[in-house]
Amino acid sequence: MKKGFRPLVLAAVPLTMMAVSQAGAADLTIGLAAEPTSMDPHFHNLAPNNAMRQHIFESLTEADENQLTQPSLALSWQPTGDTTWEFKIREGVTFSDGTPFSATDVIYSICRIPRVEGSPSSFTSFIRDIVEIDVPDESTIVFTTSAPSPLLPTNLASVAILSAAAFGGENVEFGAEGCENAGTYPASADFADPAVAVGTGPYKLVNYNPGDRITLTRNESYWGGEVEWDNVILRPIPNTGARVAALLAGDVDVVETPPIQDFDRIRSSGFEIEQGLSNRVIYLHTNSGEAVPPGVSGTDGRNPFADVRVREAVSKAIDRNAIVERVMGGVAVAAGDLLPYPLFGTREDAEPDAFDADRARELLAEAGFPDGFEVTLFTPNDRYINDERVAQAVAQMLARIGIRTSVDSMTASTFFSRRGQGDYGFWLAGWGAASGEMANPLLALTATRDTDAGTGLTNLQQYSNPELDALIAEARRTVDDDARRALLQRAGKMAMDDYATIPLHFEVTPWAFKSSLSLTPRVDQYTLAMGVSAAN
Repeated sequence: MKKGFRPLVLAAVPLTMMAVSQAGAADLTIGLAAEPTSMDPHFHNLAPNNAMRQHIFESLTEADENQLTQPSLALSWQPTGDTTWEFKIREGVTFSDGTPFSATDVIYSICRIPRVEGSPSSFTSFIRDIVEIDVPDESTIVFTTSAPSPLLPTNLASVAILSAAAFGGENVEFGAEGCENAGTYPASADFADPAVAVGTGPYKLVNYNPGDRITLTRNESYWGGEVEWDNVILRPIPNTGARVAALLAGDVDVVETPPIQDFDRIRSSGFEIEQGLSNRVIYLHTNSGEAVPPGVSGTDGRNPFADVRVREAVSKAIDRNAIVERVMGGVAVAAGDLLPYPLFGTREDAEPDAFDADRARELLAEAGFPDGFEVTLFTPNDRYINDERVAQAVAQMLARIGIRTSVDSMTASTFFSRRGQGDYGFWLAGWGAASGEMANPLLALTATRDTDAGTGLTNLQQYSNPELDALIAEARRTVDDDARRALLQRAGKMAMDDYATIPLHFEVTPWAFKSSLSLTPRVDQYTLAMGVSAAN
């Protein structure tokens, strides 16, 4: 017998079992912690949506597992002037329905994004700098921006490219007057139809059963070559216990965010766990407008959150280390900024607020609320790691300084819908920076909300600081990396000093999976079938 040769033994294996084993060998089932809120890749800038869409829809650029920008539908790019970027697009690419990919599809997709109605968190901020698009030849796209836009290649990684032909946008143009002949902009529900969900990515949609599963199959015409899995099933299992049980029972191959208390059981059962620090900050937002916001009472007609001293009191009342250790089981890092150091634009000295209940009470009294007030803390209960438990811990801590806090938890789909309608005065949520640098969370969470300009699109708390806006804007048009980093550091400090957002912790993301697999952790926390492979 040759060395290393392993004979194939058939006698002990029933033929029916052999067929199932062989048929399932190239299939992958993933247990998701949260279900996408929409199949429309332009509807909701939310991590579960963004992760799911990358299986089907691609962008000109893409972020790798460390959020470094890499080629995708664009082969290369370079600035050709202070306000122009030239992209060379990949030739020979087709959509899954056989339609050739071209620059027209890029223009259509960019035109569509600001026209998607009812978006809870729009993608407009990624394209707001673009004022003109020229196509000098079939392989070249030139973007003209309103000002220097050093992050344009990074931002375009978040812009999913749709087929213009699928929606009557073959004659679309984007000139100095904006978009013309742009075709139609179908509603989000249409993308649950495989005939509508047409992309250039490695997989195609087979079916979408809300609350149950999203089934994908290999895109045979994928330009990137053969992919690892014939079929991929994405199963939303928001309950952590049920998710782990599904893994241990063999019903799924990979699960997101298994609870730390189950790590020993998972490993002793023969499964693997990988962990990685993420770019996701879990934070509190406070509605700081003039009127008393929903869920706040006992304030004699004043909005307490309009006073920075109250926002500071909230922050100082929270023992972040206790949350990290007792609620998160050590699988988190206390946060004093919107991104962890050393990601671009962060500060090494950005320490979390120290827990100081006495000073928090003093601040409340100085602000005119010596007896505190009542407030409801709204939170999802199936979106972030231990989200409802974190909210309950925050509520208990605030109660100790006189802010009597009740918790209203709900599913993520309900939470984000109600948040978009302005139903909250105080809420817990999370933000993962798609670009991996500080301009992203600053622009989304703290910049003055302006839907036309694409700023503050997730700043639903009426917070506005013109000085901060100016710093963010200057950083976004500064091409020199050192100068831009310094501007972002100043802006980050200003936002934290003003308690524009109250960060709690950065998530450390775990995945558990079968020992026959290997998985590459991603800073953006996305679980992609493309990042899972058979172990060597």
